[in-house]
Amino acid sequence: MASKKAATLSPLTRTILSTSKDMYAGGVMGKRAHEKITLRHLGGTTQPAAKQLTGKQIRALRDKEHISQAVLAHHLHVSVGYVSQLERDEKRPTGPTLVLLNVIQRKGLEAIL
Repeated sequence: MASKKAATLSPLTRTILSTSKDMYAGGVMGKRAHEKITLRHLGGTTQPAAKQLTGKQIRALRDKEHISQAVLAHHLHVSVGYVSQLERDEKRPTGPTLVLLNVIQRKGLEAIL
């Protein structure tokens, strides 16, 4: 995939990719920044899919942040009933809700505020 797309890259994009490769090799740029630039220009993804959370994990996350179901629902842009269903394992979070829960779990509630 990358080789096909590489043949159609503009001179500017080629320069950006070359520079970022050299900066990474020289230790000026970190691996994550280099991958981000490369992915942006060549496509693809290295980001893992958001991991599924159980009701107990969602409840633990909420308890750790010291917030109510209503507050979590507000920040996730969902209903309080939906948060309750998630915590009772009646439903599984999907899409943006799952991604936001993963971010909160990794970085805390402040990361999405």
